[in-house]
Amino acid sequence: MRTYRQLTQEQRYQIYALKKTNHSLSEIVAVIGVHKSTVSRELKRNRGQCGYRPQQAQHLAMERRQKAVPRITRETWVVVERLLRQDWSPDQISGRLKKEQKVYLSHEWI
Repeated sequence: MRTYRQLTQEQRYQIYALKKTNHSLSEIVAVIGVHKSTVSRELKRNRGQCGYRPQQAQHLAMERRQKAVPRITRETWVVVERLLRQDWSPDQISGRLKKEQKVYLSHEWI
């Protein structure tokens, strides 16, 4: 199983160069070593009026990363840690968060 990693600027330039030389999506993923859906999503998300440009794609990716809001807040993790120290099970914590705070956090994450 592969773990998710964001594309590097170098990989974006590789995608651009391979795309410019009319390589297929399958050929591109074989060269840069990422999943086909990663490259496909990259080309769709970061396409401007002039097509795919690696510098623009890197800029857009950095903007999205800075704007990203953590799915689980720091305050929620503080509650989780406190309850764990009180010997609550991850299942109990998950249930309490769901019921009282409307936060859906699986016991596996905890």
